[in-house]
Amino acid sequence: MRLGGPVFDADSPEKWIGAHRAAGYGAALWRNAPADVEAEYVRAAGRAGITIAEVGAWSNPLSPDAEERRKALEKCKAALATADRIGARCCVNIAGSRGRKWDGPCAKDLERDTFDMIVAAVREIIDDVRPSRTFYTLETMPWMYPDSADSYLELIRAIDRKTFAVHLDPVNLINSPEKYFHSGALIRDAFSKLGRWIRSCHGKDIVLGEKLTVHLDEVPPGRGGLDYGAYLEELARLDPDTPLILEHMKREEYPEAARFVREKAAGLGLRFIT
Repeated sequence: MRLGGPVFDADSPEKWIGAHRAAGYGAALWRNAPADVEAEYVRAAGRAGITIAEVGAWSNPLSPDAEERRKALEKCKAALATADRIGARCCVNIAGSRGRKWDGPCAKDLERDTFDMIVAAVREIIDDVRPSRTFYTLETMPWMYPDSADSYLELIRAIDRKTFAVHLDPVNLINSPEKYFHSGALIRDAFSKLGRWIRSCHGKDIVLGEKLTVHLDEVPPGRGGLDYGAYLEELARLDPDTPLILEHMKREEYPEAARFVREKAAGLGLRFIT
């Protein structure tokens, strides 16, 4: 398994790789390099033995606004084409929302016709690009499909494309106290059902607040209740190049988060490829 996260002040291939080396990362987020230097970044990653984990396609292919929806689909296709061209493990987006906020929540997002819209959108993206070296993935989310391992399995079967795969963020699957207090079982169930399709994972943590009614908040790894022992043990059973990408933290919090994850892995007799 490989650890990765955002790097900063890295506006050239050399600085980009240097920043990953300084952080001890073996996986990288693609930085959307200009076309004339894209190949230089890819070669630099290859020479350094760094896996390009994912290309983000963050947009709303389900937007109720037709023009926004069209632009989102084009962005997803362009991002998938980039991921295929550079050999990234995946292109990732969320399914999108039919509400005013692109990443939800909206009551319509868990309706059956929305599920069918997701299937149609993903098929269009994949069929237009026809990737041969990468996969299109949807990040798991707490209030839109795929919101569970079972709904992800249903999407895989319905989309029926070999280049559709899984992007797992177990924190995003925790949307109730029951799941929070039993996160280890949730994680092991997700890996059992989806492991063969997982291309990349996100690393963060979650904490249940004490104020009524229910408040669940993202925090850096080690500051919440996620069962990182279960997470790392399951991750280590996959392809050794599978990335765990730290995200959604302040710049100064990433070293602490990386240290926690590495120490937790070491305590389990596991290690990250660097």
